[in-house]
Amino acid sequence: MADQENAGGEDAAKESTPKKKTVKRARTRTAKSAAKPAKATEVQTTFESEPAAEKPAAAPKQKNEQSDAPEPRAAPAESRPDADDDIPAYESDGDGGDYSSGGREGGQGGNRNGPPRGKKGRGKKNKWKKRDPRDRPPPQPLPPGMEEVKLGELPDAALFEDIAALDEEAAASHKSSKDPIRLHEMYPLGIAELGAQGEALGATIEGVPSRRAWLEAIYRVAADKDLPITDHGWLDMTDDGYGFVVHSHVAYRLYPENSYVPASLVKRYGLKRGHEVKVTVRAPKEGERCPAVVGIDSVMDREPESIGAIKPFEELEPYYPLQRILMEAPVHKDISMRAVDLLTPIGFGQRGLIVAPPRTGKTVLMQNMANSVSHNFPDSKLILLLIDERPEEVTDFKRHTKGEVVSSTFDEAPTNHVHAAEMVIEKARRLVELGEHVVILLDSITRLARAYNALAGNSGKIMSGGIEATALQKPKRFFGSARNIEGGGSLTILGTALIDTNSRMDEVIF
Repeated sequence: MADQENAGGEDAAKESTPKKKTVKRARTRTAKSAAKPAKATEVQTTFESEPAAEKPAAAPKQKNEQSDAPEPRAAPAESRPDADDDIPAYESDGDGGDYSSGGREGGQGGNRNGPPRGKKGRGKKNKWKKRDPRDRPPPQPLPPGMEEVKLGELPDAALFEDIAALDEEAAASHKSSKDPIRLHEMYPLGIAELGAQGEALGATIEGVPSRRAWLEAIYRVAADKDLPITDHGWLDMTDDGYGFVVHSHVAYRLYPENSYVPASLVKRYGLKRGHEVKVTVRAPKEGERCPAVVGIDSVMDREPESIGAIKPFEELEPYYPLQRILMEAPVHKDISMRAVDLLTPIGFGQRGLIVAPPRTGKTVLMQNMANSVSHNFPDSKLILLLIDERPEEVTDFKRHTKGEVVSSTFDEAPTNHVHAAEMVIEKARRLVELGEHVVILLDSITRLARAYNALAGNSGKIMSGGIEATALQKPKRFFGSARNIEGGGSLTILGTALIDTNSRMDEVIF
């Protein structure tokens, strides 16, 4: 009997042990179910499935007392916008509960509020995606006096589609006996001289006088008195088919007052970039920022209708240089040009480079060559193109040479460098098409290539020295345009290239 009682006691102890552990686990989960009602339901189901016991009977009461009070606290977990409904709640399989509940024998992580591993940051990422950009605060307004200045819009292209109406307006302007306003003579004037001319026409302005204010006042007087307006310059085209009349005294830069050339007139006469044009202009109307061209009087000092018959530059037959350019002239006090004639003879249509380190006298040599060409060949067209140079050097060139100086100093943007170079080469091509000899002295091609590289798009193909793979195509086109044309005309380009500058980019360009 004693053995049976001992065996029965051992069996009872074995049966009571898991029940006691189950009670402990149930109490642990019941304490945590205060924050999560869903867990409490699972615990209650566990007690119902187990045999009833005297001691754990109080556990459901403790669950009910605690689960009713904290029920509002469960709302944030369900209303969280970045929580995923399909993510299961992970529980610890250890005997001592999870780490957050204080268990001593916890399993792998216990109950976690966030998403499982491999998806971390998912809720935060979705939160930023769902944010409406319209909820952001509006930008702060500009300070007084710094608001954006609106100069107006371009003339409506639909107004210039009727060619017959444009011809009538241009003919009426030509028949006028009044003295016309010549824009190409008025634009180079200073503000004092421009104001004097405006007052002579009867224009008045209010407030502080400015160049733009005087121009607008003169335009209004011309429109009120029906005064004829003319302009003379070089055509600069845009990708949209229309163009503007630019002037050489400002290095062919675009300004708001440049005359607008409609696309209908460009197509009518086959105009190209770099053509010299003389035009009849009407004053800008209300809301327009610039005058508009209503008639083309001449192109390259010829009738506009004859320009279409000229052979394009690309179709001309290039050939080796046949006529020599003598550099020695009595205007020089040194023998540098005599040395050039002996060591490196130059002919019309040739291309050449003066390669030297900085500060070695290239600028003086270029000035001597310019004076030699203008003295020995006055009929040729000489253009000095100065890219990324110092302003004082530009002034020195203008005072000591007789050719046309087109400059873009180092304090200007690369877009100005490129625009000046492209206008010069297009102008030279138009002159060569007419059989003229053009000589371009470029200082320097290295800085021009740098400007093209700065404006080149990021194609992902970078060569040595940080040069874009496509950046050198346009400098090559510029330099390769030099040629002697069989039958008349030539384009000569002499430039400078920098070396020994400790720059890998300059070495690649050279």
